[in-house]
Amino acid sequence: MIHDLNPIARAIAAGAILSVFVFASPWQAAAQTPPVPSAPNPSVPVTQAAPAQAAPMHKASRSKMSPTDRVEARIKDLHAQLRITPAQETQWNAVAQAMRDNAKSMETVISERTQKISTMSAVDDLRSYENLAEAHADGMKKLVTAFAPLYDSLSDSQKKTADTLFRHHERRMSSTKKS
Repeated sequence: MIHDLNPIARAIAAGAILSVFVFASPWQAAAQTPPVPSAPNPSVPVTQAAPAQAAPMHKASRSKMSPTDRVEARIKDLHAQLRITPAQETQWNAVAQAMRDNAKSMETVISERTQKISTMSAVDDLRSYENLAEAHADGMKKLVTAFAPLYDSLSDSQKKTADTLFRHHERRMSSTKKS
């Protein structure tokens, strides 16, 4: 159980919540998709883009990424995987901003917790987890609010991709909980 872990392990566990917060870990998505070009190729229609295939990202590469970089990588990966069209950019931008805001919020709460961990009483520790859970829940509400209009605007193919991405995340999370 989490209360059996030392303070450093608890801080690391709390940090893991940040990656959950943005659907799934960005390095996993990076291992599944190639880098997205900065400008779309006008000669390739969005609906005819090649399937995503790339070499896996090494642990050393992802460990060097800042939380901001991981979120930006996840945003870029989701944009590519969902094949967001120019007509969907407005809704997508709201989702991306919610992801950025949520990551920043979680990073702040985790940082505050990490700075105070050595002087926390048991009650302070529980309140810190409460703050972390509240930030996560508030962020999820904001993300769902932003994501729902985007999802409604997706084509059937895009919805199928989104559904698969989210189902994959659920399987990964439930297998993590069992171990």
